Amino acid sequence: MAERLDQSVTNVAGSTHTVFNQVPPLVDYNLFTHDRLLASCVERAGAGWASAQLDAFGLRMGQAEVQEWAVEMNRQTPLLRTHDRFGNRVDEVVYTPVYHALMREAVSYGTHALSYREQRQGSHSARAALFYLSAQVEAGHGCPISMTHAAYPVLASYLPQWQRWTAQMTSADYDPVLRPFTEKTGLLCGMGMTEKQGGSDVRANTTTAVPYHEEFAGQSVYHLRGHKWFCSAPMSDLFLVLAQAPKGLSCFLVPRILPDGTRNVFMLQRLKDKLGNRSNASSEVEFERTWAVLVGEEGCGVRTIIEMVNATRLDCILGSAALMRQATVQVIHHATYRSAFGRRLVEQPLMSNVLADLAIESAAATLLGFYLAQISEQAASDPQAAFLKRLGTAVGKYWVTKRAPVMSAEALECLGGNGYVEESVLPRLYREAPLNSLWEGAGNVNCLDVLRSLAKDRQATEHIEQWLAPVRHANSYLDAATTQILHDLQHIETLEWSARHLVERLALVMQGALLLQYAPPELADAFCATRLGQQWGYAFGTLPSNVDAKAIINYTYLPA
Repeated sequence: MAERLDQSVTNVAGSTHTVFNQVPPLVDYNLFTHDRLLASCVERAGAGWASAQLDAFGLRMGQAEVQEWAVEMNRQTPLLRTHDRFGNRVDEVVYTPVYHALMREAVSYGTHALSYREQRQGSHSARAALFYLSAQVEAGHGCPISMTHAAYPVLASYLPQWQRWTAQMTSADYDPVLRPFTEKTGLLCGMGMTEKQGGSDVRANTTTAVPYHEEFAGQSVYHLRGHKWFCSAPMSDLFLVLAQAPKGLSCFLVPRILPDGTRNVFMLQRLKDKLGNRSNASSEVEFERTWAVLVGEEGCGVRTIIEMVNATRLDCILGSAALMRQATVQVIHHATYRSAFGRRLVEQPLMSNVLADLAIESAAATLLGFYLAQISEQAASDPQAAFLKRLGTAVGKYWVTKRAPVMSAEALECLGGNGYVEESVLPRLYREAPLNSLWEGAGNVNCLDVLRSLAKDRQATEHIEQWLAPVRHANSYLDAATTQILHDLQHIETLEWSARHLVERLALVMQGALLLQYAPPELADAFCATRLGQQWGYAFGTLPSNVDAKAIINYTYLPA
């Protein structure tokens, strides 16, 4: 009787209405081939040779199965296992199996190492495109991917005799088992810089490094004692760590498993309970006689590790741009299939204003990120490229990562109440959005880096003028903004108070210049008129009436 009653209730409830006007899930599409701007960035960088690989990866990342992995990774968050059943410390993190599945896909395609596996033009841009595609699906797994990519050139430069092992960092094999790095088929690398008392001020670190009067593979061995307040991806194989040696702050390589097969002292105290980025096991770690080898010279820790920091900052820009891209695609897809008041949302003027505005912001972020990836290959031999990479990375890290939260909030609103529900994907993007602004130096840190870059290079103004030369007189709003910035740079020593304002204007000028050169005119002109010409309100969706919103939306994403 109870069973019949339950069935009856189910039938009645299911017959009260017909479900219609619902948006099909955005799955089983190709993230690469549906992105005209990304394809043009790859081609312009000379990375057309990677198109087939990007096509395959974009198709894989768009599949429903992989999209469901992302949901599961954020639902079943990592668990810390400090001891085994007998009371021995193991300090391990247990991930859901789908975390390993996505990591395996990412590593096999080279998101962590294609820049170094392929010694040809465009390799950095091709790798950036892979990272950009995977970050649209799920951001947390990108932490060990990014740090491994950033650590490789540091270790290859300072530990050339370790090539036998550092070469494993470019392997296409994902090997998550903790064992000696001499036995691994693939290595992942993490980083430990900040401490409780210092945060971004790493020179305030108190972790000590004492020489052990021993060498391994030609490098001096030290013992570390202290802590790191943030250590992400703690199941990585190797870590670059800052500690105070006898001659000052120095950089060290710390393996999880020692060459003799025993476990290094790497005590995971707890996992951070974070707002977002939940699939990534950010941890607190303590060292006590922890085995480490010196990387670079004693007292030169910041100089040694700064290349890694700059590379991960670029990934913060790319990661935010990827989030903005995915948010934009989600809302355009929604507006294309959803109707209200007798018309599809995408056909309604006010909604199309919002969609086009989001698309403009997304395109500007993407172009800046990929320009910086492209000139990474030239920076070693071209002083202007080196300056623009250093300046642009700090500018982009400040600006693009700050635009992601406000943009994701607007995108969420486009779906109404449905956007506030986890199944829509937008809440996860919204929680992720603030992170890249915090990681690898918050806003003020990057603004101060911009000021240092401008003050340090005597040709800074000339470099900027030369870079902007191709677009001078192409747009009156860009010209006016450029003139004002070049004037302000004559007084760089007095600009710390207003550094944020300067950096924001630099970012907009750089983005405007790139859009004028590489984006459709309707998109570039709308950006310059609104962001530089002030023909804009305080929220997205306040574009002037002469903007061709339909052309911008169609360029950004056409449904499959």
